[in-house]
Amino acid sequence: MPQNPSAPLSRETGRTALVLSGEVREALDERRPVVALESTIIAHGLPRPRNLQVARELEDLVRKAEAVPATVAVLDGRAHVGLRSDQLQRVAEDPGVRKLGHRDLAPALALGASGATTVSATAFLAARAGLGVFATGGLGGVHRGWTRTQDESADLRLLARTGITVVCAGVKSILDVPATLQRLETLGVGVLGYGTEHFPGFYLSSSGERVDWTVRTPEEVAAVMRVRERLGGPPTALVVANPVPEDEQLDPVVHDRVLAGALDACRKRGITGQAVTPFLLEFLMRDTGGASLEANLAAVRGNVRLAARIAVAAAAG
Repeated sequence: MPQNPSAPLSRETGRTALVLSGEVREALDERRPVVALESTIIAHGLPRPRNLQVARELEDLVRKAEAVPATVAVLDGRAHVGLRSDQLQRVAEDPGVRKLGHRDLAPALALGASGATTVSATAFLAARAGLGVFATGGLGGVHRGWTRTQDESADLRLLARTGITVVCAGVKSILDVPATLQRLETLGVGVLGYGTEHFPGFYLSSSGERVDWTVRTPEEVAAVMRVRERLGGPPTALVVANPVPEDEQLDPVVHDRVLAGALDACRKRGITGQAVTPFLLEFLMRDTGGASLEANLAAVRGNVRLAARIAVAAAAG
């Protein structure tokens, strides 16, 4: 139930058309549940060939919940919401597929580029296509040392003006979680803890920070979505923070030790700006023996399952 009052992006005309797969278009026309999925995890977040296996697994999880998956990507200058099997394979296997945030969409579409969409780009395109629910792993947020660098993810401002429900495992634990929550509040982005009174820590079930509101069923989330739509006002996202199960989280002791080492290495090497996040994530994966990646995937799977259930509940209401 997107709330963006702006005119929808053209679905048919010109090179910058938003291309909906037949399956997604039919589901939207029939008001059946659809779940948007980002493609960055496929192209840039996992090793080959596991990335394609995971991409297909996530789409299957949506279908098993009786919803329609809509993986989002840009191919040859056209924004796709919903991919065919061969297109999904291309995103997974083509080394020339770029990483596209919201700000990259216009040049990518104009210049005929191909790219995998991040949270900001996926949320934007999904909302413009008429989708109301989006599943991802963890959001970007305010970076540590913000008072010095003024560095924060583009996800935050985009979510502050895009009416879509985002199911995630909180924000990446390498970020400044308290500052990110404060920023979300300032921007008017709603946050619900799903089955928890604490904001998740991506790899961890809890960041230690409390949430103001807790919901316990997909129907409760759908009810919040409906009331937000009736209230009107500026379009902003609703974040449903879904913790990774405790038995699948990264060992908190290992997490804290390795993250401290990663942050220290980052400072010593003078790594700044956009290079910080990939460096820290790669350090965590290497020094946890891949355990951080498995926790990440456990979180994504749980988020996709929940997002599909929320989309079904919203469509039923």
